[in-house]
Amino acid sequence: MEKLIIEAGKKSIVPNFKELFRYKDLFWTLSWRDFKVRYAQTTIGLLWAVLQPVVTIAILSIVFGRFVGVETDVPYLLYNVSGMAIWTYFSFVLSNSGNSIISAQGMVKKIYFPRLIIPLSKAVVGLIDLAIVILILIGLMIYYRVMPSANVWAAPLFILLSMIASLGAGIWLSALTVRFRDFQHVLPFIVQIGLYVTPIAYPAEFAMKSLPSWAAQIYFLNPMAGIIQGFRWSLFGGSAPDGYFWISVVMVFVLFISSLFYFRKVEDEMADFV
Repeated sequence: MEKLIIEAGKKSIVPNFKELFRYKDLFWTLSWRDFKVRYAQTTIGLLWAVLQPVVTIAILSIVFGRFVGVETDVPYLLYNVSGMAIWTYFSFVLSNSGNSIISAQGMVKKIYFPRLIIPLSKAVVGLIDLAIVILILIGLMIYYRVMPSANVWAAPLFILLSMIASLGAGIWLSALTVRFRDFQHVLPFIVQIGLYVTPIAYPAEFAMKSLPSWAAQIYFLNPMAGIIQGFRWSLFGGSAPDGYFWISVVMVFVLFISSLFYFRKVEDEMADFV
């Protein structure tokens, strides 16, 4: 039987990825449990994963497509769904990771395991929502007879970037919420505001025209702004992402790497605060 030795005097500043791999069975168990709990005792089950983004898409399409009159190069509904595909995953991971450590406090207090497994498991469940919206997106492209651009090869790269950004934000919030419980109340507000300050229902260029250069740079500090802009470029073509796009890309990796360092810093104290 393999022995687990915990040396209190030796603490690495980076996560122990080898140890994370050893606990892969716990990781998959938590992911499967979250999936079952999410739809347990619901009448329509998995259809909730379809209804939530569909209702949001419908509202944004009415507000921005009809009332505001945002003009796009492809049918507006298709344009809207392409942005929602990326945002749906990000908002899910953000919302569920924020309270993940507190929700699992029973385990955290009683047994040892890499705490990073908890927010990571939320990211797996979110892939279901991502897959559903992407299927809707593909269906609309077929319906509107919109062929993917020659840049479609880059679409998986932007999806990967969105996953890294989601993990970074989720890990940060899961660690911060343990010590600062106010984040439990701030988190829904962040997700709601993010829906409108991210170019989901409108082109990023639409916002940039109204902003001075310095404000546009701040706008693209939101990693999802550049990712969604790039994802649409990969699907529908048009002008390649400009220099502001790279601000978002840099922020993706800054967010993710810094989240790992901070989580590792506070990991040993989590059982005392939850």
